[in-house]
Amino acid sequence: MFTREDVLERARKERVKFIRLQFTDIFGALKNIAVTAEDLEQAMAGRVAFDSSVVDGVIGNQEQDITFQPDPSTFLVLPWRPREEAVARFICDVVNQDGTPYPGCSRSVLKQVLGEAARMGFEILVGAEVEFYLFYNDENGNPTTNTHDRAGYCDLTPVDLGENARRNMVLTLEEMGTDIGFSHHEKGPGQHGITLKPDNALAIADKLVTFKFIVRTIAQRYGLHASLMPKPLNGRPGSALHLHLFLHREPGIFTAEEQPPQPCREVGNFIAGILTHARANTAVTNPLVNSYKRLIPGDPTMPMHVAWSEDSRNTVLRVVNHHANNTRVEVRNPDPACNSYLVLSVILNAGLEGIRQQFTQPDPLNENIFQASDRQRPGARVACLPCTLGEALQELASGQLTRATLGEYIYRCFARTKGEEWERFQAFVHPWELQEYLTNF
Repeated sequence: MFTREDVLERARKERVKFIRLQFTDIFGALKNIAVTAEDLEQAMAGRVAFDSSVVDGVIGNQEQDITFQPDPSTFLVLPWRPREEAVARFICDVVNQDGTPYPGCSRSVLKQVLGEAARMGFEILVGAEVEFYLFYNDENGNPTTNTHDRAGYCDLTPVDLGENARRNMVLTLEEMGTDIGFSHHEKGPGQHGITLKPDNALAIADKLVTFKFIVRTIAQRYGLHASLMPKPLNGRPGSALHLHLFLHREPGIFTAEEQPPQPCREVGNFIAGILTHARANTAVTNPLVNSYKRLIPGDPTMPMHVAWSEDSRNTVLRVVNHHANNTRVEVRNPDPACNSYLVLSVILNAGLEGIRQQFTQPDPLNENIFQASDRQRPGARVACLPCTLGEALQELASGQLTRATLGEYIYRCFARTKGEEWERFQAFVHPWELQEYLTNF
């Protein structure tokens, strides 16, 4: 953990000239403002003020002054800048002028949830798998949907043309403090996957916003466009963000006279809580109109069913090594367009609610539901995730825990903006409609 003095000393040794104060808006976009090294101490003291609209993600008529509070542990020097007049960055919390958390700061929302987990005696580690596409740019530098290669799952050069770019992404991420598990070509042409090793939930959320920044920057250096859009191509696999959750009891929570709950039971409660609130959380985990082109009902590879399994690919949760402290709960439905702070907030708080209320873990769904007949599964009806952003917003509106987790300020801003996005989509005449109907009607 860097102290203020550590940061000042490192900035001096690394000859840092510019410091980026990075933060995430409500919709997950990484933003920053830059100050010079002469203002570093002022920035670290939280005396850099700005307009709140940049955090809200929309420009309204009730903006206020907010302040960026850098987290010293996130300080690093960007590796691709010149060492003379180097550029460094902080990830910041957004606070009010009096130092209290700004209600639109999604990072603060996650910190509140993790504070509750700590009060309950839990540490939650999170790993992640991120998928994305590499596309060619046109002669004007604008992204196309022409994929960089025609390779498939785990192919290698010369079929996998993105190997060098992907390797550079991994090396840059590791230089910036992100531990990478593995990387490979994904199923779609031009599609790639990189895994992040488990860390505490706040660190992983920070690493995920940094991941998007690094991947797109490195791709640009190769003349490519890295797209984290959930479903950029018709008839090709969508891109997912799989989150791997590990629930651990902090040592020393119980006295010798107290009997701690059984770890398996608590994990079961945690799983039940996530599933109970999965539909209400979907607008946050899958926040685009395009997200629901990936989550297609009837696709046997999509995690549409609100259930858990050890092997089925149809379920929201996949549970691995279902015993005691070795259990890994994989959340499969989020996509990389989401705000990682808010997604982890609503998922983890749903799991904690399951523990608080001692929700009963449902039975697993271990067969492929699309291959099992109703006769084979008498009376079996499994709830599905919402099929559209409009349906997901309706679920969000009635999801009291999700709304409480987000806070009313973020909820209202998010719901209003996403509702307008859904209405614009509904009113727009799409190329498919013209192809399907124009000649005949």
